[in-house]
Amino acid sequence: MFNDTSTPLALLATRRSGKPRDLVAPGPNPAQLDQMIGIAARTPDHGKLAPWRFVIVDDRDALSRLIVDAYRAERPQAARAEIDSLDQFSRQAPALVMVLSSPSRTSHIPLWEQEMSAGAATMNLLHAAHAMGFAGGWLTGWPTFSTAVRDAFGAAHEKIVGFVFVGTPGRPLEERPRPDMARIVSHWPDAG
Repeated sequence: MFNDTSTPLALLATRRSGKPRDLVAPGPNPAQLDQMIGIAARTPDHGKLAPWRFVIVDDRDALSRLIVDAYRAERPQAARAEIDSLDQFSRQAPALVMVLSSPSRTSHIPLWEQEMSAGAATMNLLHAAHAMGFAGGWLTGWPTFSTAVRDAFGAAHEKIVGFVFVGTPGRPLEERPRPDMARIVSHWPDAG
């Protein structure tokens, strides 16, 4: 399925995002999903706050109805095509994990650091999926920013980091253009 994953560096170098619509069965079983989430939780976390939560979405049709109802309530004039596009949450990939940023409101650790930790946990979830022979796709979009959708899963101080779809690639994963290292890496002080 993937290129060389025989070493940790090769594994990291071959991770690709899978388009959720192209992820098919088999997906991870419950024990594999628990293991992925356990690995995801091994992320940098200043203050040992675990400022993130994972929600395994077992009832995809219920999630789809929730999202569509929230969208209709916010945008009553929405076209049918807009509504139909939201149904992706019940049709794509065998497994779905919602990741929430759940910062401690009483900690002295800055909010920004806690939110970055939630992003790192999400990336670790993708790495764990890849290491176990699956692919993952991290989507955001309108549901991520919907208060009504968030309220169904979390508290007012939480934010949806994204929806991580996990499954087996139904076709080879494409390499995408990567940034020019000379443009994104610098040295300080400038040796030039």
